[in-house]
Amino acid sequence: MKKTEEQKLIDEVLQDFKNRQQERKPFETQWQLNMNFLMGNQFCGIGYGGDIEEYEKQYFWQEREVFNHISTITETRLSKLHKVRPKMTIIPASSDETDIKTAKLSKKIVDNIYNKEDMSSIISTATKWSEVTGTAFYKIIWDDNLGETIANDERGKSIKMGDVRVFVCSPFEIFPESTCCESLDDCKSIIHAKAYHVDDIESIWGKKVDGEEINVFSLDNTAVTLGGLGYNGNSTRVINTKKSNYAIVIEKYEKPSVAYPNGRLIIIAGNTLLYCGELPYKNGIDGERDFPFVRQVCLPQTGCFWGGSIIERIIPVQRAYNAVKNRKHEFINRLSMGILTVEDGSVDIENLEEEGLSPGKILVYRQGANVPSYMTNTHVPLDFSNEEEKLLQEFKVISGVSDLMNSTQAYYNTSGTALSMLIEQDETRLSVTSEQIKFAIKTIGKHILRLYKQFAKVPRLLKIIGDHGDLHVEYFNSSDITSDDITFETDTEINETLAQRRNMVFELLKAGLLHNEDGKLSNRMRIKALELLGFGVWENAQDIGELHQKRASSENAKIIAGEEVSVKEIDDHELHIQEHIAFMLGGDYEKKSTPEIENKMLEHIRMHKKFISVDSKNN
Repeated sequence: MKKTEEQKLIDEVLQDFKNRQQERKPFETQWQLNMNFLMGNQFCGIGYGGDIEEYEKQYFWQEREVFNHISTITETRLSKLHKVRPKMTIIPASSDETDIKTAKLSKKIVDNIYNKEDMSSIISTATKWSEVTGTAFYKIIWDDNLGETIANDERGKSIKMGDVRVFVCSPFEIFPESTCCESLDDCKSIIHAKAYHVDDIESIWGKKVDGEEINVFSLDNTAVTLGGLGYNGNSTRVINTKKSNYAIVIEKYEKPSVAYPNGRLIIIAGNTLLYCGELPYKNGIDGERDFPFVRQVCLPQTGCFWGGSIIERIIPVQRAYNAVKNRKHEFINRLSMGILTVEDGSVDIENLEEEGLSPGKILVYRQGANVPSYMTNTHVPLDFSNEEEKLLQEFKVISGVSDLMNSTQAYYNTSGTALSMLIEQDETRLSVTSEQIKFAIKTIGKHILRLYKQFAKVPRLLKIIGDHGDLHVEYFNSSDITSDDITFETDTEINETLAQRRNMVFELLKAGLLHNEDGKLSNRMRIKALELLGFGVWENAQDIGELHQKRASSENAKIIAGEEVSVKEIDDHELHIQEHIAFMLGGDYEKKSTPEIENKMLEHIRMHKKFISVDSKNN
């Protein structure tokens, strides 16, 4: 690319970035306000200039205490939403036995990344962002610096196999093509802007960039005129701070178009072009190149890219609640301290202002003047308490957090049916948000499989911990990933507890629904029941049938490879025969089969049948 063309491209991207910043400004200010209210800095608002402004005290005696219900509501919602971790399964590309096995392998790959990347913690972090600001993003990339070393280059640097990485991106880093786009699919381009230290930029992209002072958000604990008469309070607030020797790296992702069939990625830092080329990842449908991002929202908003936050809806109620409580306390101050009426010139006003009417004080007043007296006070009006109760109820209605979710109160006089209905109602209130989390989890799984299908060309070793604590080792490469169609095994109930799950298992056992035709509980089902009860690794017990299936599958692979396989007396011969026949009916066997291999498979099956006939004669 020529120098003039390169500079023109840089200018276009920088101008586009500024336009998107301006369009996103109102949303960004609202996010800052949400964060301030969550932290307890609630005497602030959005000024005419579009910035956060602090409200000062109007009088020295004014009560400005914060009664933060937003933080407890957010914590309660997060505690419920952290349970949304549904188990996934991969739908096979066909009913062929080989596709079924590769689908199981794909599931193990996704589960392995979820464990390796600690996805539960990553999802929790993203959920915090989506609850506070309304939107969060996951960035799923392929990192060539991860994995085992497979070779060394000419300089002796290790060449690794690479692996998937998942990051959480706050909404402050993402700039869509337009705020009117309802999803990432509707955007033709998207910008990811993040501040990097200049040394990190040189290490990653190999180019030196001039550092500058970058504005970033930070938390500051300072006095913001909270408190009341005679005391001040501190509150944590969101402020702008500066970082030196940093530069903003702008990554602009453009979807495939007529001009750029594989899309385009432009990376700029300062006034330097770091990269310009096609989109690196085939993470779209049918191998198309797409954005490496997954969006998660708290509450979808029609016709808007950014999701809504519950905090936005609660802020007016929180302001009203603070006002009612503070005015109530001011009234109580007047009742307890009193308001003294004094005739002009009858007493020493300065002394009275400084010392007040302390117990045992001698009050000297001018002879012939009226005696100083307190103004007639009444009790606190009931309007304060009534309004306070109404506002507390509004908190519950707007936030979807009820007494059942927000307290440890025991409902002794409530029937089991009524409790079940209350739990179901609570789940319904959070279902919109939980569905958004589940959709994001499913999409992340698809991105993981598509990245492995694109980059895992070298055979890779996958270590998997089985259900019973046993270790399985499998080799795979990209050709083994034939499907990325993900669905959920079960719809995880966010209000389901271990006690409820155990009770369900006991009810099924009592009803006999888990027993065999002869009315007995098989060893395999017994282990499954223990798993559901929370005893997944019960004395490292292993299902003997599952072990026989694995051995039969291993024998199939050895026969295809030309190895000699013997039949052992300890084999479950009927189960082995079923596994061998199922393998021979699959498409993978037809591709690899030869007359010699087929004869070996049939001879192996006959040996199993001989053992069965011998056993039947002996019995």
